[in-house]
Amino acid sequence: MPTIQFKGKSVIETYHHTVPHHRLEFVPKPSVLPKGEKPGLDGNLIIEGDNLAALKSLLPTHAGKVKCVYIDPPYNTGEEGWVYNDNLAQQQFKEWIGQTVGKESDDATRHDKWCCMMYPRLVLLRELLREDGAMFVSIDDNEAGVLRMLLDEIFHVEMPLATFVWKRRSPSGMRSDPVSVDHEYVYLYAKNRNQVTLTGLVRTANEYPLEDARGRYASTDLTVGMTEEDRPNQAFTIRNPRTGKQYRHNPDRVWRFEPGTMKQVIADDLVIWPDEHPGEMDRPRYKTYFDPKNPKIKPVSSWIENAVSKSHNVDDEEDLQTIASGLNSEGGRSLKRIIGAKVFDYPKPPSLIRSLVRLATTADDIVLDSFAGSGTTGQAVLEENAADRGHRRFVLIQLRHDNKEQESKGINVCEMVAAARIRNLIGGYTSTNSKKQKVAGLGGTFTYARVGEPLFGEYRDFGKNLPTYEDVAKYVFYTETSREIDLKKINEKSGLIGSTDVAGGTSYYLLYTPNRTADREMSLTTLKQLVKKDKRKQWVIYCEKIWLHPEELRQFERENGKRIRPMLVPFGLK
Repeated sequence: MPTIQFKGKSVIETYHHTVPHHRLEFVPKPSVLPKGEKPGLDGNLIIEGDNLAALKSLLPTHAGKVKCVYIDPPYNTGEEGWVYNDNLAQQQFKEWIGQTVGKESDDATRHDKWCCMMYPRLVLLRELLREDGAMFVSIDDNEAGVLRMLLDEIFHVEMPLATFVWKRRSPSGMRSDPVSVDHEYVYLYAKNRNQVTLTGLVRTANEYPLEDARGRYASTDLTVGMTEEDRPNQAFTIRNPRTGKQYRHNPDRVWRFEPGTMKQVIADDLVIWPDEHPGEMDRPRYKTYFDPKNPKIKPVSSWIENAVSKSHNVDDEEDLQTIASGLNSEGGRSLKRIIGAKVFDYPKPPSLIRSLVRLATTADDIVLDSFAGSGTTGQAVLEENAADRGHRRFVLIQLRHDNKEQESKGINVCEMVAAARIRNLIGGYTSTNSKKQKVAGLGGTFTYARVGEPLFGEYRDFGKNLPTYEDVAKYVFYTETSREIDLKKINEKSGLIGSTDVAGGTSYYLLYTPNRTADREMSLTTLKQLVKKDKRKQWVIYCEKIWLHPEELRQFERENGKRIRPMLVPFGLK
């Protein structure tokens, strides 16, 4: 498989391991929660801050749980004004930090910067996906080839599961170029191609428009695209048993069934005869019936056209025309109508993202967008839930400022645009178009959070603000097991934070006190207390002090049939 090389790759490939685990701090004011309900990470979530830090902080609670990822990263056109901010120690990265990425003529390393920005984020997004999960990435021609090579490498495949081509605008007659590029791409990758499910591709009853005594059916082709020479046994004449009218095979498209099967098909009245439907067809057709218990799967198309159903807030004919085509102009109109300002030049249309959400999710799945922008993905999830009474949850991650212009104007994109949009959609609003129409809310809640301080400081030093016992326990258990911790099973008194049952079982302990006056130790006394209740063969013990000699530990292991791995907090933390 071809691999991609870029400046900084040798460092960036493992950078996600060294990104500190940050706290996620809840902010009640922008949140929308029922009275008495506390903010949490288990519902809809909007996170303000750098998406690399946010994705790393979601691992303990969301790893392997996200069914659908959709991202719309910077296309690296040279005109977006995005800034490289990943804080690596190497000199080349220090030169990049805080610098706006410009055009090719002004910035010879802009493609390297884009690759270095995307690589660790794509790695973490893959970690968050379920085994049957799907990831959609929007892109245009500027980095389409580069992105595909990055995704192929990270997902260990040689090509996307599908490449959708989306028509984003009407062609322009005002351009001087001989070709007016009116499309973008959406790459579809799966964490496990053998397990991925695309439920939105199931055919519905609406696709079977005809009806008789046996139910709804569609008129489908009774021939196949093979010649008489290819399939001589499927080249013959058939007869309408009611009228006696005969129909000879087409030499270039033979019948889809062999004579024996065709005889039964005719006997079962599964053929639509032209002589019984004058003027409607010139060749016999086949009845395909709708079976709700065994729905048929539609093949994935390489094109997204007329993106999908109409969006939530449509109140004039012009909106209907825009949404019917799923163009970028729908995105701008939708955003302005909901919050009264466009802010972004080309936000994605809700109908496009809603089509992807429908394609990849069912009623209780999690949808993640780590380049959330104006919050369109959140709108798509709320609308799809309203349509099928589902309970999908969204996680939106957005920087405070996408560029220096927004920063200079004091525009907090995450709170003032994305969260404001979702808040209005949930509670209802008055449309800002000429009709000033009142639009009913879709219902729902969300927690607003910000990426806070690192859980562990430089060189794994705790710094001034000590993390809580629960925070450290979640981090330790996830890094040891790659599983989410069950907070109900934490026993702070004994230090037991969880266990696994493989190979005789492993117990995980955290002996830590979040203050500066007491250190919890692993001593011989501690081990003798634990062995009375814990029969598992292996113990992993994170502690603040180790008060026993290695030989004492080995003797205890021999006498009690245990294998013990002591780890110092904070220095033994991964």
